[in-house]
Amino acid sequence: MPLENDQDFEICDDYFIRENGETFAGRHLIAELWGAQHLDDPTFIKETLVAAAKAAGATVLHSHIHSFDSGGGVTGVVLLSESHISIHTWPERDYAAIDIFMCGSCNPSKAEEYIVGKLLPKRVSSQTLRRGKTA
Repeated sequence: MPLENDQDFEICDDYFIRENGETFAGRHLIAELWGAQHLDDPTFIKETLVAAAKAAGATVLHSHIHSFDSGGGVTGVVLLSESHISIHTWPERDYAAIDIFMCGSCNPSKAEEYIVGKLLPKRVSSQTLRRGKTA
């Protein structure tokens, strides 16, 4: 499955990825969403993260979402066979910090795209790291 840049890659038996002369464990996307919506709604957040995992081609194992009292934010994680998606929100600042780490053929950019489409931020900043580089 090609990623956002349409480059070819190979999945090793242990789900490490070979791409452009590098071998690595997985892609770790870190995103910051500013001006986002629904950041105090734990049900909406859980449904969004689970659906985002599926949009990326990942297998959901378990999810846990915690909502803080007094209109506070939400923190949560979706555990995947391929790693995880996590979120921490500050509704009083319309800000969400999102962490998406996936190995194998899963595409964390697809998960980010889904989340952005649901939380509707005014501004998004993200970067993707290759974790576990071996060559």
